[in-house]
Amino acid sequence: MPGMEWILELALSGLLLATLFHALRLERALGVLKRDRTALEALVAGFNASTSQAETSIGRLRQAADGAGRDIAQRIDTATTLKDDLAFLIERGDRLADRMEHLVRQGRPLAAPVPALAEIAEPEARLRSQAERDLLQALRMAR
Repeated sequence: MPGMEWILELALSGLLLATLFHALRLERALGVLKRDRTALEALVAGFNASTSQAETSIGRLRQAADGAGRDIAQRIDTATTLKDDLAFLIERGDRLADRMEHLVRQGRPLAAPVPALAEIAEPEARLRSQAERDLLQALRMAR
């Protein structure tokens, strides 16, 4: 049975070689997986850092928006107050203008009668300005 031992040893050696071959393939696959895991961990760490920065930026943006909103609301309140003040002043100015117009009409004498054409034709010696002389000449030409 020495031949049988040899066959058994050869079969065991073949199985051992096959196991060794598969062990080497498995080791290479695990090495690739280990490298990929390291790259994945680096990627996840970068993603976490980016997420943290984004959250911080969103918080700052909210604070800036709230501050701007408060500033705009304050300016709107101020503008509304100024608008109301201006409306009051305009109304008051209109009343004063109406009152002044009424007082001027009361103080103004009744309109003088329009002078006759003969009165306009007075000698130019009594005229005081060039405009009056030009007006008189235009009236004479219009006859």
